[in-house]
Amino acid sequence: MPVLVLALAGCGGPSFDGTVYRGPDVAFRVPSAPASWRQIAVSDAAVAYRDDANGATIALNGRCKNEEDVPLISLTNHLFLHFTEREVLKQEVVPFDGREAMHTVVSAKLDGVPKVFDVWVLKKNGCVYDMLLIADPARYAASEPAFTRMVRGFSTLPAHGD
Repeated sequence: MPVLVLALAGCGGPSFDGTVYRGPDVAFRVPSAPASWRQIAVSDAAVAYRDDANGATIALNGRCKNEEDVPLISLTNHLFLHFTEREVLKQEVVPFDGREAMHTVVSAKLDGVPKVFDVWVLKKNGCVYDMLLIADPARYAASEPAFTRMVRGFSTLPAHGD
C-alpha cells in the first residue's frame, strides 16, 4: 500500500509557482501579481487573487473539453448566466496568444449587488481559458490596470513539460 501512495503522490495535482499554473490537462503562464493582490483559493478558478483595498477579484481558469466548435460569444455568455441586469459596456474580438479572444466588459448584478466584470475568453488547442476581473463599479478603474497587465502577460503552455 505505501508504494501506491507514493506513486499517486508522484503524479501530483495542480500546481502554481506564482507565474506558471499546471493542471492535469492545461497549463499557462501569467506575470507575478502586484504586491497589493493576494492569492486566494476559489472553487471555480485555477488561480485567483484578491485586492482587498479595491474590493476586486481576478480569476484565471482553463479547461480542455473539446469545446473548439463553440463560438467565443457563446463561451462568454455562459459565464453570465446567473447574473441579472446585464449591460454589455464593451465587446471585441482581438488577437491574443496566437489566436483570437473575446474581450467583454459587462455591468451586472450578482445576488443583487452591482459589479463590473472584465472578461477575456480564449480558445486554443482544444482548450478554453477564462480570465475575469470582478470589481465594484466605483473601484473598477483602480483595479483594471493590474488585470490588464495580468491578461497581457498571459500565455498558454503545453500541459506536460515546459
